[in-house]
Amino acid sequence: MKIYTGTGDKGRTSLFSGERLKKNADRVSAYGTIDELCSFIGVVIAALPQFDDRQGVVSTLEEIQASLFKVGAILATSAKSADAELLQPFAGKEATAWLERRIDAMEGELEELRSFILPGGHPAAAWAQVSRAVCRRAEREVLTCLEAEDGYNSEAVLGYVNRLSDYFFVLGRYLNTMTGTAEKSWHG
Repeated sequence: MKIYTGTGDKGRTSLFSGERLKKNADRVSAYGTIDELCSFIGVVIAALPQFDDRQGVVSTLEEIQASLFKVGAILATSAKSADAELLQPFAGKEATAWLERRIDAMEGELEELRSFILPGGHPAAAWAQVSRAVCRRAEREVLTCLEAEDGYNSEAVLGYVNRLSDYFFVLGRYLNTMTGTAEKSWHG
């Protein structure tokens, strides 16, 4: 099977449910940014140092990637499509609570945050902060998409993506702490 089809050469793409949209449509931008985020998570994993992974960072990141594939499938299927009923429901509230437990566990090993910090430090921590920023953009694009079209499972998706950006912020701090890399405070 060839990877290229040529069907998108004129700026249109197909949703899972068959509808053809412009490649710059809100829905396509939203699931494209989710895909971008998933790729950056791969970069975070690749940049991780050898450390005591007592918080299960690698397995958590891989689970997040799997969840983002579900989110992408939701966004790539029109809510009006009969195929929307075939999608496995995204258990957003459970997934969000799961992220909150991971955030709380990492925060339990961090010093209290007393000022704004500049993204950076260890390469894996810096990539976690890039992931946070991409996640925030994804949240804005998902909201735009869902406001324009009463989207399938929209509350679950929005809550999860919102909490996910919090996870990446804390993950960056956690990775700097685990590697002994000092955070740089912002003094505006």
